[in-house]
Amino acid sequence: MPGTLEGTKVAILATDMVEEVELAGPRQALLDAGATVDILSPKDGEIQSFHDLELTFGQRFPVAMPVADSRIGDYDALHLPGGVGNSDRLRMDENAITFVTQFVESGKPVGVICHGPWTLVEAGVLNGRTITSGPSLQTDILNAGGTWVDEPVVEDGNIVSSRKPSDIPVFNEQFIARIASATH
Repeated sequence: MPGTLEGTKVAILATDMVEEVELAGPRQALLDAGATVDILSPKDGEIQSFHDLELTFGQRFPVAMPVADSRIGDYDALHLPGGVGNSDRLRMDENAITFVTQFVESGKPVGVICHGPWTLVEAGVLNGRTITSGPSLQTDILNAGGTWVDEPVVEDGNIVSSRKPSDIPVFNEQFIARIASATH
């Protein structure tokens, strides 16, 4: 897949307490495929990743710019990693939700893993959509008008979703293929 995404630009929207592997794994796959990747966040500077299952801190990631200063027109795709704390904070940030809403409505590819769909629930963009996520979000997705399934990766329109860190390899493959088909 090297060079598959040459000339594309992908935003990753995250904040403190993002699940490290759900940011780092897809980010590296996107970079390996030739994409330029920016981390956007409600805050400037750096974000602190976390390992939810081990309850330990991970690495810090530099933020390219605050989401309030970004424009969806500058990006070809959006990735929403999970992490309970990350996703809960993002769904309470008006600028983050506006960015997610506009991005989904634009039809550009959106990738989302584990607890990341909380931002989609808050954005009100799941009505009639089928996605997967961490199992604890099933009721939230159903209440938002979506259909929840327990599969490693699900594609519905422009949204590619996955359940958990062990699904990242198949998620990366399908998300990159979706971006490539949308941009080339």
